[in-house]
Amino acid sequence: MADKVIYCIGRQFGSGGRKVGEALAKKLGIAYYDKELLTLASKDSGLSESLFHNADEKPTSMLLYSLVMGNYPMRTGALGYNEMPLNDQLFLITSKTIKKVAEKESCVIIGRCADYVLRDNPDVISIFIHAPIEARVKRAVEVYEVEKDKAEDYCLKNDKSRANFYNYYSDQKWGMCRTYDLSLDSSLLGIEGCVDQIINFTEIHNKHKGNTI
Repeated sequence: MADKVIYCIGRQFGSGGRKVGEALAKKLGIAYYDKELLTLASKDSGLSESLFHNADEKPTSMLLYSLVMGNYPMRTGALGYNEMPLNDQLFLITSKTIKKVAEKESCVIIGRCADYVLRDNPDVISIFIHAPIEARVKRAVEVYEVEKDKAEDYCLKNDKSRANFYNYYSDQKWGMCRTYDLSLDSSLLGIEGCVDQIINFTEIHNKHKGNTI
């Protein structure tokens, strides 16, 4: 693959989106960033890595207040950096790290609003991996060892947390098809099938830019 491409993957919990990202990066021989972003952000900022893990894909505690008051500090710039809640500061630091890795080479980035952070980058392909709740519950039980009677609630709670994070820090809607370049059902395609579809779409994407693979 001659052209640089940044794959930003959003995913429903239990859809296998992380596995899709890992398989895609391995097949293309490119860098993969998930929790690795938190380690890099910690090194870039000098802050404890545990802070980034505790805040990972969680909106600020000011979310409810912001929704009620109509005040979105991350987008309005109303608050100075030092006045922002800690989670907001950590989001900005992680965003800088995302931009830094995207400048270097082709890569896969999982979650963390990367598609929005890199929204002006023409090399970005945004992807959302989803699946019916039944398939996700099955995966939660088998892969994450969640108790069967609690698995559906566990999936939905994780989805809600990811949606709150994404919707708060962007002006887009998590999981809505128009937000992404490509939306794939992993229960129909499987992990490798999703990878193949993404690679096929990459060719279309690059041709649209006037490039070839």
